[in-house]
Amino acid sequence: MPSYDRLGELLDPATTVLLTVECQQGVVGLDSALPELAEEARSSGALANVARLVAAAHEGGVQVIHAIAERRPDGRGASRNARLFRAAERLPVQQLSGTTAVRPAAPIEVAEEDFVVRRLHGLSPLQGTEVDALLRNLGCRTLIVTGVSANVAIPNAVFDAVNRGYTVVVPTDAIAGVPSDYTPAMIRHTLALVATVATTDEVLACVSRRRRTVRR
Repeated sequence: MPSYDRLGELLDPATTVLLTVECQQGVVGLDSALPELAEEARSSGALANVARLVAAAHEGGVQVIHAIAERRPDGRGASRNARLFRAAERLPVQQLSGTTAVRPAAPIEVAEEDFVVRRLHGLSPLQGTEVDALLRNLGCRTLIVTGVSANVAIPNAVFDAVNRGYTVVVPTDAIAGVPSDYTPAMIRHTLALVATVATTDEVLACVSRRRRTVRR
């Protein structure tokens, strides 16, 4: 884990953005297309921790971006070049544009100042979406990556962000994947090599300290 001072330096609200990845009702909600992943996100506390981080970001002036994966009812523009995409087409719950499945899941609250970025293709919330341009226009230097899954979308987001020059912070208890023992292995052997890893409480403490400092 990073030192408190080092983490605090990274989490300047003026240059930090919080990204939630696929924290939508059809993925981590009660009526998920992926019930095992949804159960893990909820039972592990990861979804609740994402909600805590979003609430703190709203209060502390940290920009929030919600990355949503969806598809058109006719499937046009969707990727089909991997087993994952073809399997998704057969799931009982579809992430269709305009449906409740692609709305951010409770207990996450979306504020008026948040961005909600939707993608119709691919595995990454950054590649081929508006996210990178938004980050640059916002003056982002540090990206906090949260959500699901530790199997696919989270490492994609981390690698893409690092490749684009951002410093990435991953709250280890605010991401989830399946099976349950896969997430800590992914963090230890992969994400920790390219990102700063910390707990939700450590991130919240730094954001809170920054907020108190600014108010003085």
